[in-house]
Amino acid sequence: MRHVIALDVGGTGMKAALVGAGGELLHRARRATGRERGPDAVVESVLAFAAELRAHGERHLGEPPAAAGVAVPGIVDAERGVAAYSANLGWRDVPLRALLSRRLGGVPVALGHDVRTGGLAEGRLGAGRGADRFLFVPLGTGIAGAIGIGGRMEAGAHGFAGEIGHIVVRPEGTPCPCGQRGCLERYASAAAVGEAWAEAAGAPEADAADCAKAVASGDPRARKVWQDAVDALADGLVTALTLLDPRTLIIGGGLAEAGETLFTPLRAAVRRRVTFQKLPPIVPATLGDAAGCLGAGLLAWDLLETTDPAEVTV
Repeated sequence: MRHVIALDVGGTGMKAALVGAGGELLHRARRATGRERGPDAVVESVLAFAAELRAHGERHLGEPPAAAGVAVPGIVDAERGVAAYSANLGWRDVPLRALLSRRLGGVPVALGHDVRTGGLAEGRLGAGRGADRFLFVPLGTGIAGAIGIGGRMEAGAHGFAGEIGHIVVRPEGTPCPCGQRGCLERYASAAAVGEAWAEAAGAPEADAADCAKAVASGDPRARKVWQDAVDALADGLVTALTLLDPRTLIIGGGLAEAGETLFTPLRAAVRRRVTFQKLPPIVPATLGDAAGCLGAGLLAWDLLETTDPAEVTV
């Protein structure tokens, strides 16, 4: 059966699948990234996992993969196939496309940015299906964004398009590792909400999920922390709406798992802030943590439809 390899490389773990031509998941697997062993070991873990997937396909599906797609965090030079930088994984200027292609027997490989790859899947298969223009914003340890236009993802001139987490929403506010102060992700990411709630509750181990539960139970301290995050998020989203005018706004990541505890106040906060802008539907992502893997599969199939691998830039 004709299939491709899809790999989603995260800071601590890797998700993978063998994906059929119709998007069906023929095999799924997970492995630890092994970042505690250093960046070279991480690269070898990715290559070994891919080789294992190739062997599984040959054994159970009767043929090697037609292509592979891999999504990685950090800064990605998709045209050159280079994983340029990742603070979480410790690597720099890794020619991952070439290394993977060599390990997989010369099959074509597409390399993509993890958030844009997840956005590609949400746009074609998930909450953005049918929308010609959408913005996908996952709220996790940080906040990123993926801009979908006509079934493709916009990477920008230098690969930085969609970095909504570094819109300044609180001038002269909390310092951000990017060098600015008051960035959105310092107030509205799952990590930021968890930190604020841990301090407010006097519980160092508390996280954003605990805060959401406390909000649902009516805790006034939690409601204050939550509303502060929602207000900051609404400020950042309205800036994005003003610039991009998307048809649909998709919110994903860990914080979105709070469901209407997040979406009800967020929709109200954004509605209060818009003036001339067209307010799009604000909807939850539907693919969960499978989005990156599904998107990597789409990258691989897209690659087979192009004559130049450099055309696949996510």
